[in-house]
Amino acid sequence: MTDEGRNKAADCLVISELFLPTKGGTAVWFAEVYRRLGGQNIHIVTADVADAQAFDKQHPNTVHRVSLRRYRWLKPESLALYVRLFWRGLVVGLRAKPASIHAGRVLPEGLVAWALARLLRRPLIIYAHGEEITTWRTPGKRRAMIFAYKHADRVIANSDFTRELLIGLGVVPSRIALISPGVDISVFHPGEDGAELRQRLGLGAEERLILSVGRLSRRKGFDQVIRALPDLLARGLDVHYALIGIGEDDAYLRGLADEMGVRERLHMLAHQSSEDLPRWYRAADVFAMPNREIGGDTEGFGMVFLEAAASSKPSVAGMAGGTGAAVIDGQTGLRVDGNAVDAVNAALWRLLSDPVYAEKLGAQGAQRAREQYAWEAVAVATLNLMQEVSCNK
Repeated sequence: MTDEGRNKAADCLVISELFLPTKGGTAVWFAEVYRRLGGQNIHIVTADVADAQAFDKQHPNTVHRVSLRRYRWLKPESLALYVRLFWRGLVVGLRAKPASIHAGRVLPEGLVAWALARLLRRPLIIYAHGEEITTWRTPGKRRAMIFAYKHADRVIANSDFTRELLIGLGVVPSRIALISPGVDISVFHPGEDGAELRQRLGLGAEERLILSVGRLSRRKGFDQVIRALPDLLARGLDVHYALIGIGEDDAYLRGLADEMGVRERLHMLAHQSSEDLPRWYRAADVFAMPNREIGGDTEGFGMVFLEAAASSKPSVAGMAGGTGAAVIDGQTGLRVDGNAVDAVNAALWRLLSDPVYAEKLGAQGAQRAREQYAWEAVAVATLNLMQEVSCNK
């Protein structure tokens, strides 16, 4: 492919309900990768959300916002969402003439992107995250999901776990590309500037701090960390737990801490600014998200583990889902059965009671994050895939 052809291959239309400033790892993934792939030649059709206008002004890509309200009186209630994504995508596609069309998820974006790809005669790439495959079980949604995946030119799987799920759905293995999300190593890195945040919690240098970051959802395993605190304290560790995130389990987690007698050790920090979040990683001794599968809902990858690793902090992760791609057991952290409090407890004790071991795992994690998961490397892998599908179409 000529240099001109390579540059043209980066022109794309991305259909994704999730995009910054919407919270979440998927929104970060797309904003970080596509900003590195090009400028206004990359068109993002996404949801209109609070603070979107200010964000779009500083983002290099061309962002098209659409109201994605659902109407309960419609059957299906998501019909308006599909129509609006399709119509805006068609208008943008006819004007921009992208080299490829990308869908941030299989539904609704994948079906919309498939229709656009057929009309515009462009190759289709769909991202697969894992959770959608294990949780979307209604027959109609399942059939639509399989149809979209099978009709994509390529499907990007975020982990080996997700790749195996796709193969189980009948997706041809040669059409699956393994590209994991990444981390901004210029933002998340080792440092000493977390001391002031520890002081906010009243912690001295000798006290130990466990950190968790994520939606307050049962499958994340934050309740298991709370359950482990009494034993860690009884064994002589002066330990505190900082939890950053919001979600449906907020009251449950606070109540559990009261029940376990560790309420003064739990620090619920809700949202944190983009400036403070990396400093919280640097302030902590150990990162913990001992995830588990609940009702088919599981962790497809876990970008927060990469943020912790880049900050040179070891992680405690669960065995469920695709976290094995983000945390290498015994090398960058410890993976345990997230359903077993004793296992979570033992892993936390190992890392908190042995700073030398914890520092070793943290350093190995930081090196791996720099070498394999910097956003620049993810962007290069994505561009290579875009060039491949453009050549083959």
